[in-house]
Amino acid sequence: QLQIVESGGDLVQPGGSLRLSCAASGFKLSTYSTGWFRQVSGKEYEALACITPTPSGDRSDYADSAKGRFTISRDSAHNMVYLQMNHLRPEDSAVYYCATTCVAGSPNDIWGQGTLVTVSS
Repeated sequence: QLQIVESGGDLVQPGGSLRLSCAASGFKLSTYSTGWFRQVSGKEYEALACITPTPSGDRSDYADSAKGRFTISRDSAHNMVYLQMNHLRPEDSAVYYCATTCVAGSPNDIWGQGTLVTVSS
């Protein structure tokens, strides 16, 4: 069974940090583009960061809202992708998802169930 599971969401104070994890099973995550998205209830998915395998190594891309604060990385040995989030703000509160795509919308992509991040004092 092809599956993605996110973890690491938590309640954190403004200015704090979290590292989200994306674990894949049933397939090699390193052969796919892997993106992190977030969704606030009732709104569309917001793409944050994506890591894409290329012949010269992984390429990382970030949305403006993530640049300078979030870092996406891959651990191929453990079939994992991470999202390090620093300097968190209340507006970063959302459910965070990992998926085998950089752009949401294809029914063929594999998505996790999400992990909740709440930034509040």
